[in-house]
Amino acid sequence: MMQNIQIITILKIIAILMLFGALMDNPYAYYQVLRWIIAGVMGYSAYLAYEQKRIVWIWIFGVIAILYNPIAPIYLARGTWMGIDLIVAVIIFISLIQFKKQ
Repeated sequence: MMQNIQIITILKIIAILMLFGALMDNPYAYYQVLRWIIAGVMGYSAYLAYEQKRIVWIWIFGVIAILYNPIAPIYLARGTWMGIDLIVAVIIFISLIQFKKQ
């Protein structure tokens, strides 16, 4: 279990950095990769939250995973995505703090 927490911490930090990178002007492929990474990290985070019986975090991670789903993407304006990217980066950062407390 401790190794899973260390792995997910590294993955969340990568996700946060990529979300901040998405605020810059990047090729479309960057955003496609971003969708895969965020959906995967949030899906795995939801699974770990389920194991720890953290119901609210399961829902938060699940909604984010669906929002960034690369298979059936949700198309929004660039400005909207920029706001969402910032909010999701903050949520992931908060989750790092919350899960580290335990």
